[in-house]
Amino acid sequence: MSFWRNYYHITWATKNRMPLILPDFEARLYAYMVKKAVEARAFVYEINGMEEHVHIVTAIPPRESVAGVVKLVKGASAHYVNHVIRPDLHFVWQRGYGCLTVGEKQRHIAENYVRNQKQHHAESSINGWLERYAEEDEGPADAIQQTEADEKFVCDSPGTYDVLGEFPF
Repeated sequence: MSFWRNYYHITWATKNRMPLILPDFEARLYAYMVKKAVEARAFVYEINGMEEHVHIVTAIPPRESVAGVVKLVKGASAHYVNHVIRPDLHFVWQRGYGCLTVGEKQRHIAENYVRNQKQHHAESSINGWLERYAEEDEGPADAIQQTEADEKFVCDSPGTYDVLGEFPF
């Protein structure tokens, strides 16, 4: 058994940000999403959202990929809404998602933010980074540089990884 602590704040939206997460089934949808995440071996600490997006604070073991867990939860939950909860509603998630890592000491802050989603939106006190999602991969563009030596992408200067005067990659 491996030791790990991988916490994530993940968010994604409904197709075209349509208000499809209706109050009459929101709690059932979130409970089902938690069930599916747990089936994927994830631990869910908090889940909540608005009518057009959802936030999850979770821990995902290293043997599972974030993309795999998100794919399972999104696919299964859309199917559940369309076939069990509201067959009359064409419920679709938008492609892509947002994912930020959270330290163990900051996890309670992320949980509180997710728990109070409706309040944050009502008061316009949202955190832009925590509300972000993307259809395509969108990594940190502000620090990426290409090294001349081996055409790899490195997010920090080579000096950051200087080990006894040698670049370790």
